[in-house]
Amino acid sequence: MSTTNDTLKKSTLIPILIIAGLFFIFGFVTWINGALIPYMKTINELTDTQSYLVASASYISFVIMALPASYIIKKIGFKNGMSLGLLVMAIGALIFVPAAGARTYWMFLVAIFIQGIGMTLLQTASNPYITILGPIESGAKRIAIMGIANKVAGALGSVIFGAILLTGIDDVKEKLTTISEVEKDQLLNTTADSVVMPYVIMAIVLVILGLLIRKAPLPHVEAAPIEESKDGEKSKTSIFQFPHLWLGVLALFVYVGVEVIAGDTIIAYGIALDIPTEQAKFFTLLTLMAMVFTYALGVFLIPKYISQAFALKASAILGILLSFAIVFTSGFTSVLFVAALGFANALVWPAVWPLALTGLGKFTKTAAALLIMGISGGAILPLLYGVLVDNKKEQLISTGINEISATAAAASHGYWILLPCYIIILYYAFFGHTVGLKKS
Repeated sequence: MSTTNDTLKKSTLIPILIIAGLFFIFGFVTWINGALIPYMKTINELTDTQSYLVASASYISFVIMALPASYIIKKIGFKNGMSLGLLVMAIGALIFVPAAGARTYWMFLVAIFIQGIGMTLLQTASNPYITILGPIESGAKRIAIMGIANKVAGALGSVIFGAILLTGIDDVKEKLTTISEVEKDQLLNTTADSVVMPYVIMAIVLVILGLLIRKAPLPHVEAAPIEESKDGEKSKTSIFQFPHLWLGVLALFVYVGVEVIAGDTIIAYGIALDIPTEQAKFFTLLTLMAMVFTYALGVFLIPKYISQAFALKASAILGILLSFAIVFTSGFTSVLFVAALGFANALVWPAVWPLALTGLGKFTKTAAALLIMGISGGAILPLLYGVLVDNKKEQLISTGINEISATAAAASHGYWILLPCYIIILYYAFFGHTVGLKKS
């Protein structure tokens, strides 16, 4: 038996490393949004709500493209789907060049949206692939390994792009209040140019990887078939007959929303609390490092010591406690609690995927597309956070509170949006993942 397990591990090692490389890539691209949001807010002179359209443009593509991506992958296979995703992401990166030249916000959003389409293809292919590459009960462990690659890349991306885009941004904002309109236009154009070279390099790397993945040694995999029905029982004929899957989509929707809020708002939150940008630009790194640590813990613990469902329960409970801690504390302490959401968030995605795909058989690829659509929570919930912040800020200023204090209080108030999200995840952890499944 051990010889068989050793052989299985060796046969899946190379594919796991290749897919981990892909998770590294879309982790890098995804998590630079934390730096892009305050950067775009400055160069395009945006409100908080408008600035969070950066996240919306990136994640809304998962709603629009998930089912088409599933169809494409059925036609061309997992490997070609991954390759195509990388090439589409490269096109999106190149659009940053004319967008920076014109300093036009909608062009930046189009570029981010196209990159999101590429990531949808990549995610729709790679997530179910890694889930069914080995035993379903250890799916969370393999996805946790992917999470480490994803978040380490995200940490690098947030630091690198934070340094490129946000260094000196406080000085730029200060100058904007004192210079003429002509000088302001020149300064903002110069600041916008700093985004060009990083995205040109990104596009070149993505094209090279997109071509290389076609030659990668990735074995063909298929999900286990649905168990045959016993006499008198109806077999499953539709994706709508799996309520645990649809509840899993909802759990992923709110999860991705809170994950993006934790990673993409923390820099802006620190700035709102009057923490210098030179320090705040590293705050996304804190969130991602918390996630990497917890992913590593998950690789060690699942499934040998704890189940996927237990990991999900613990994550949801911790998320609820941290949500209260954020809004009832202030200053850098509150920022640290936002970063600590990384501990609560890390194992949700790895746990939900295998739980939601249990028993799907031939419906696995369509189910994967539906789960990918859940990523759209990252488009909607951060935007709602921005709306809450703007509305609360206006309300506080109207009562006579100064703008600095109103901004800080409003930014903290916005985090109430986290609480119902973690309650939904808690329900899925205890009950939702078994709805409609036969008791064994």
